[in-house]
Amino acid sequence: MNYNKKKTPGRGLYDLSSRRKGAVRKMGERRLTREMVDAYALWLYENEKSAGTIAKYQYYLEEFRKAAGEQEVEKDLVITWKQKLRERLAPSTVNGALAAVNGLFRFLGWDSCVVRLIKIRRRIFGTEETELSKGEYQRLVWAARENRDERMELLLQTVCSTGIRISELPFITAEAVERGCAEVDCKGKVRRIYLTSGLRRILRAYMKKRGIANGPVFVTRTGRAMDRSNIWREMKKLAELAGVAAEKVFPHNLRHLFARVYYSMEKDLLRLADILGHSSINTTRVYTMESGGTHIRQLERMGLLAEENNGISLLLFTPAEF
Repeated sequence: MNYNKKKTPGRGLYDLSSRRKGAVRKMGERRLTREMVDAYALWLYENEKSAGTIAKYQYYLEEFRKAAGEQEVEKDLVITWKQKLRERLAPSTVNGALAAVNGLFRFLGWDSCVVRLIKIRRRIFGTEETELSKGEYQRLVWAARENRDERMELLLQTVCSTGIRISELPFITAEAVERGCAEVDCKGKVRRIYLTSGLRRILRAYMKKRGIANGPVFVTRTGRAMDRSNIWREMKKLAELAGVAAEKVFPHNLRHLFARVYYSMEKDLLRLADILGHSSINTTRVYTMESGGTHIRQLERMGLLAEENNGISLLLFTPAEF
């Protein structure tokens, strides 16, 4: 089932009532069928889960269904699948897969099959290998300018100066630019994103040049709103031109840079969580995580290591010898 296109439940894409009945009839059996997965997907939709969440759950449930085959679903089978996932996937990714199957098991009444998620100790430091610096971001913007790609030049600045998700970019419309704010509806929550006067000025000039009077500001040549895949490709090209490591250049990293810069100035994690649209402050904490290298530089600035005198640590001297 594809839940990316919104249609009215009833006949057509979301007419899964017959499948749901079939799934209910088979709930006494412990063999997982496509019918059961589709019935659960409908339940998720009716409970207003996002299209992205439903698609992710369907992917992992299909993976588990293939692994289970015609076997009866028992807890030991689920534990074996979990172990195989751990061999090739990051713990957080494994937990995403387990959340999908656990949700389905509860929906089917198979509570005895539910398994524990992996306990993940919260990371204190990020990695410099994937952390995009402010200087590197500016080089990307300059590379777009030198490449005469005004659309990408402004898109990078719009995302990085507002902290929006790439999926929220279509909410940056001509109307929002005129109002000075955008009403972003994502994951069932609506929040207001403000646009600075400088951003509005350059976007107005861009819209005037492109003849954009309404609707999304950033569109393809055919007039469709740009999506993640379009932007990813363009950013990778800019990474090479700007001399920035490719692994640092992806759309979501602009949002992380916004979060780190904002937090370094304001030190207000709760406010930042609201701006980013996070339900949990723990998610926001990940965004503001500093790298180990940054932490080392902070330790060095503290000056708590005794200076050396002719190669001999001052800690070796007694106070009387000074």
